[in-house]
Amino acid sequence: MTDKTVYDFAVIGAGVVGNAIARDLAGTRHTVALIDARDDVCEGTSKANTAILHTGFDASPGTLESQLVREGYHLTGEYAEQTGIGLKRSGAILVAWDEEEKATLPSLQEKAVKNDYHKTEILSSEEVYEQLPHLGEGALAGLAVPDESIIDAWSVPLAFATDAVNRGATLLLEHRVEAVTRGTESTVLHTDRGDVEARWVINAAGLGGDTIDSFFGFDRIKVHPRKGELFVFDKLSSQLVDQIVLAVPSKKGKGVLVSPTAFGNVMLGPTADDGEDKTDTSTTESGFEFLLEKGAHIFPQLLTEEVTSSYAGLRAAPNLSDYLIEVDTDQRYAIAGGIRSTGLTSAMAVSQYLLGLLKEAGLELSEREDLPEPPRMAPLGEHQVRPFANAELIDQDPAYGEVVCFCERVTRGEIRDAVNSTIPPTTINGLRRRTRAINGRCQGFFCGAEVKAQFDALKEA
Repeated sequence: MTDKTVYDFAVIGAGVVGNAIARDLAGTRHTVALIDARDDVCEGTSKANTAILHTGFDASPGTLESQLVREGYHLTGEYAEQTGIGLKRSGAILVAWDEEEKATLPSLQEKAVKNDYHKTEILSSEEVYEQLPHLGEGALAGLAVPDESIIDAWSVPLAFATDAVNRGATLLLEHRVEAVTRGTESTVLHTDRGDVEARWVINAAGLGGDTIDSFFGFDRIKVHPRKGELFVFDKLSSQLVDQIVLAVPSKKGKGVLVSPTAFGNVMLGPTADDGEDKTDTSTTESGFEFLLEKGAHIFPQLLTEEVTSSYAGLRAAPNLSDYLIEVDTDQRYAIAGGIRSTGLTSAMAVSQYLLGLLKEAGLELSEREDLPEPPRMAPLGEHQVRPFANAELIDQDPAYGEVVCFCERVTRGEIRDAVNSTIPPTTINGLRRRTRAINGRCQGFFCGAEVKAQFDALKEA
């Protein structure tokens, strides 16, 4: 069905960047449509990443990316505190395994200073092992980055989208934009679910950003998928590593990391395989072999622990060396493209930067005074007080004491809250991202039927 409303803004892409932009635009007097081809928010790159909040210490100095990652680090940290999103300041160490990598550490420290980050410290081999006693043999030195952090990466884009809807934005899921018709006053987006018309169009489509850009006559960005496969180890492995362990960057990329997660697991990965299929999130035997080889070198004891799950995510790999954030006033069109894997950290700053460009183009985008309070997100972090352990909450509502998923200790009350939320899950995987249900060691083998029964019953109620 064609949507008869003419929106002031249509934001294409309900990932972390698009949701942040929709949230800010919805905080003005303008009407906003947030559009995505999938059946839930953050179903693309935003749901499968390494979940690290970056300081931006190693970004290319002077780039727009370095500026917005640095600003986004602080903005996202403040927002996580306001909304209750799980965030842990774990710190990170870049480990040098040979003389060439060791010689690179001072230049990395200099780069951090150019990026206005002054807290790095070069560590000797002995100091590295004092902090990482289970690290594999052969580390020569390290660079400590104390403010790198781990975050609940599922709740960040969901909070932005929830904020946007609470502020009045219209969320249009399962609307794949297939063509556009540009008019003198507005643009019609032709989707597989009907037309959506808006005066301005914002392209935050991630992997599909180059396709949308071509609809407006541009040929300036090409995006291909870079697959990253990862292992997630059981929570019992958390005793082995309490900081993010990074590789020294090379021409091939940032390499494989070992990191604790906000949910209490340990992550190993990612791989970095360039491809063409923007839907291929399959895991591979070669990817597993690569990760096992790297893991045996970095943390050999980790490979004796149980693997809870493996997954692959697709990062948008552009042909550009920096973010592409520009406004075309004549077509009433803007793009936030080439954001890469740093988008989780920079999204709020990307949005503010883009709104600044729109203001320069003559738009009135003052924030309303009657904004609702930011949403309070479910406490999914392992370091947070979860409902099953909150005696006061259980006294108020016994449903929070009825555990349904025993591996992750998810309660009936949490499943109910997710189903009744502003943006409820439409699938079990959507429920997983909102509650951690069936995300644990058994991967739903024990609790899956009961979780699904609870989910289905609540949806029908």
